[in-house]
Amino acid sequence: MQVQVVDYRADDAAQKFVESLRNTGFGVLTNHPIQQALVDKIYQDWYTFFTQEEKQGFAFDPEKQDGYFAPEISETAKGHTKKDIKEYYHVYPWGRIPEQLKTDILNYYKMASDLASELLDWVEKYSPPEVTKLYSEPLSNMIMDTPNTLLRILHYPPLKGTEEPGAIRAAAHEDINLLTILPAANEPGLQVQAQDGEWLDVPADFGHLIVNIGDMLQEASQGYFPSTSHRVINPTGENATKSRISLPLFLHPRNEVVLSDKHTHASYLLERLKELGVK
Repeated sequence: MQVQVVDYRADDAAQKFVESLRNTGFGVLTNHPIQQALVDKIYQDWYTFFTQEEKQGFAFDPEKQDGYFAPEISETAKGHTKKDIKEYYHVYPWGRIPEQLKTDILNYYKMASDLASELLDWVEKYSPPEVTKLYSEPLSNMIMDTPNTLLRILHYPPLKGTEEPGAIRAAAHEDINLLTILPAANEPGLQVQAQDGEWLDVPADFGHLIVNIGDMLQEASQGYFPSTSHRVINPTGENATKSRISLPLFLHPRNEVVLSDKHTHASYLLERLKELGVK
């Protein structure tokens, strides 16, 4: 199994990208339209935010799920008992955002959401007819005007050697949403689990855009597109002293969108948030 690196500008980009998603749950794009300079600036500016006390004034809202999540209340991955070693901030266009960070992060949110809509069209175009007919509406339509798509700015702090034994930056998990779009982080560590159980490093050169399938697309396609386990492992040596910033955009449909006979977006999300212990 190999996660394919696909040139966004190539004539066969859509087909190759969807093949990689189908075979591995992941696809990696180069020469995509998201501006690397903007991503780099966001990494630097939000790193500064995470090192300052100002973040405490944006403590997350349990109902709205926006704002700052401290390490003490960070997620415990489904099926795990140890909290991930991370802190993060949830950005929604309607939510609270520090004023000095607002313009860049909302520009990125719009840019990444527009690209995501195109990628969902690719997925639909290269779904077999028997899978396409399962979608209750066009995939890109599911996210149109949605208030639910989440941009998470993650900070994995430097390791001090005092971490709980067995805890890692992000334990193995699957994402909840349709697709996740992630510019390669400023440090390596992302791995995907192959069908034989082996863990493989995801190609993550600076400038790569990493895309993976979430549980909701798996649900909507009745398993044709697999939601693949992935994790962020702890670095060793000198890399252990470095922070890692990551910027995943989680594509979520509108609440009423029907995913399957069993679930709408709203019912599926509530079930998963309860499992994660954050609802």
